[in-house]
Amino acid sequence: MKIKVQKPTKEQIEEAKEWPLWSCDVSEFEWHYDTKETCLILEGEVEIKTDDGSVKFKEGDYVIFPEGLSCKWRVLKAVKKHYKFN
Repeated sequence: MKIKVQKPTKEQIEEAKEWPLWSCDVSEFEWHYDTKETCLILEGEVEIKTDDGSVKFKEGDYVIFPEGLSCKWRVLKAVKKHYKFN
């Protein structure tokens, strides 16, 4: 299961502004995605560790987490994001 990290299009940024906000201070925690999540990172830096390795993303990135993914979040700099589950 691969996490997709990309730069968002203008349309994706506009759409994401309508989504809820979530924020988290520097921390580490385990997480499982029951459904796909798409998010736009507004602030911060995160490293996600999976059985397949690790992925880093930061402010300005558009990230898609696949349904069924189990991972460990390492919030390196306090994060704030718009998100939606679909």
